[in-house]
Amino acid sequence: MIVTRKALSRRTLLRGAGAAVALPLLDAMMPAMTALAASPAKPVRRIGYVYMPMGATISAWTPPGDNLKVLSPSLQSLVNVADYVTVLTNLELRNAYPGTHATSNASFLSCAKAKWTESSDYFLGTTADQIAAQQIGQQTKLPSLELAMDLLRTVGQCDNGYACVYQNNLSWASPTTPLPAEAHPRVVFERLFGDGGSSADRLAELRQQSSLLDWVRDDIVRLQKQLGPADRRRVNDYLESVREVERRIQKAEAATQEAQLPDLDRPVGVPAAYADHARLMFDLQVLALQGDVTRVISFQLARETSNRAYPEIGVPEAHHPLTHHGGDPEKMAKVAKINAFHVSLFAWFLEKLKATPDGDGNLLDHCVYLYGSGMGNPDLHDHVNLPILVAGGLAGRRPGGRHIRYETPAPLANLHLTLLDRAGVKLEAFADSTGKIPELMEPLAI
Repeated sequence: MIVTRKALSRRTLLRGAGAAVALPLLDAMMPAMTALAASPAKPVRRIGYVYMPMGATISAWTPPGDNLKVLSPSLQSLVNVADYVTVLTNLELRNAYPGTHATSNASFLSCAKAKWTESSDYFLGTTADQIAAQQIGQQTKLPSLELAMDLLRTVGQCDNGYACVYQNNLSWASPTTPLPAEAHPRVVFERLFGDGGSSADRLAELRQQSSLLDWVRDDIVRLQKQLGPADRRRVNDYLESVREVERRIQKAEAATQEAQLPDLDRPVGVPAAYADHARLMFDLQVLALQGDVTRVISFQLARETSNRAYPEIGVPEAHHPLTHHGGDPEKMAKVAKINAFHVSLFAWFLEKLKATPDGDGNLLDHCVYLYGSGMGNPDLHDHVNLPILVAGGLAGRRPGGRHIRYETPAPLANLHLTLLDRAGVKLEAFADSTGKIPELMEPLAI
């Protein structure tokens, strides 16, 4: 039996003065002509990238077998999502040589050779995320979202004659257009949900009122009258997630304002603890993907040459000096601890995606994320045998839990080309690619 009804637009927003809140995927967004026994609304494809700086202790990173039934020490935290994960061993970035921190970061998403310059005549290549944004990002409020963890951005020359722009920016819209990443949760929150008035006006209003959602309360009531019980639950859960993220930002702001000692490198609203900050940035990604505010995200967990210490995991020494370990087992073990800590934050994010309903599955089913570094052995500054993994349904939800090993080094560009294809972006080649990865090209589930 066929019925005629007006479907809710996928672009529906809850609007109020100075705010626009997108909605998660709802059954009410099905086409207007549909069968009574309709299947859940069809999800969209999404792609993301998370950068881990300064390579890894590869012996602690690499899984021992051809599957992930036994995880390596650095990847132990992925146990609950291992069936969504594929680890790839012996990928390389040839264009990152002569071997620097600057080129590691710059080449990770571009697979291009950075022009050696200390000035503003820098030149790289359009990055994979921005190629995706040009095709699948034009249907959303934000074509792409660029995030980072470091608020301090250096300028000038940063690494062996390479301009700092190469270390500061993962994403490039063109060979001459780097895209700055945002590390401040409040700014990201306003970018996702603010719509109207100046930035200062929106911030003042947010601090005056109990929640951004108060602005759109009338629209929420109106919408709920149009929805069935399952959709009402989805909307309520999503809005509660928005409210919870907002609470955490407000709590960080209050804690920073009450602190007696000034912190010039940490503007108001940034959690003091690295893990709290990272989880908040990951939560913002969940909201952005769930509300279809964007379908393309890049996230830099730390800059190359970062001297951040991690005393909370028993590593009080600065990260960068530890990576120049000279084969010292104690230093290598501490680098492995940092690697495992970073992966654990990513695993936490993947579990959040898995727990978030989306169409006929969950957000993790309908995403693909590339996690890794542009450097292999940091002591050598090499760009071969990179620590790389892929997570999400678009990478092959069933089967998952795989470890793909190459006997001889293969271009990281092959993986970019493959993942772009999985996200619906069709290219013949990307940078120095030699072809797609067959193991990741099974038929899509969506």
